[in-house]
Amino acid sequence: MTRTILIIEDNSSIGDLVRMQVADLGMTPVLCDRGDTGLARFREGGIDLVILDLMLPGLDGLSVCREIRGGAGYVPVLMLTAKSTELDRVLGLEMGADDYLTKPFSVAELSARVKALFRRVDAMAGAKENQDEETELVVPGLKMDPARRRVFVRDEEVELTAREFDLLWHFASQPGRVFSRVQLLDKVWGYNHEGYEHTVNTHINRLRGKIETDPAQPEFIETVWGVGYRFRE
Repeated sequence: MTRTILIIEDNSSIGDLVRMQVADLGMTPVLCDRGDTGLARFREGGIDLVILDLMLPGLDGLSVCREIRGGAGYVPVLMLTAKSTELDRVLGLEMGADDYLTKPFSVAELSARVKALFRRVDAMAGAKENQDEETELVVPGLKMDPARRRVFVRDEEVELTAREFDLLWHFASQPGRVFSRVQLLDKVWGYNHEGYEHTVNTHINRLRGKIETDPAQPEFIETVWGVGYRFRE
């Protein structure tokens, strides 16, 4: 079945470039140049992924992302931004974006991100179909339900984005094992682009902020200096 990708981008050159690349991937592109019209099109249904610019007329990208995440069901969001500050990335991830690309970007990288997001969507669908076979992961202070994608920290439910859940599951299911940032990009994001390790850093910082009592002294996800990260044994 052909996938439909909604592109919300007000820069006509970038919008056309992304549209052509989506078509080259064998997917159906739908291009909107305003945040409000893009959100309206999303609400009509039939969208499998959203490529969303941060700066948009009508309604900004963060607001669009918030509205998408406030609805029923899950559709992955790939955020595009001309800004490169950590604050912009964190805000987008906080609103529920699954991944981000900073302009300018290559079409090869865009393709890799899109394919990786769909691989994860397919994996999530497979897990849901086999939810009766899924078992909860329980360690002191943390419980994860992979079938329902729910997380409880010290008996309190914590809301995680889809990517944050995948990242935490990858760590918690292999306690003590050290993962480099490049390895995490490959295993959790589904692509391996050296130079984009900051993507991992940003997600881990957000995840720690949600599950750790003191993110500066984490008890779940530990930093192994000069190597990467590991989940406590």
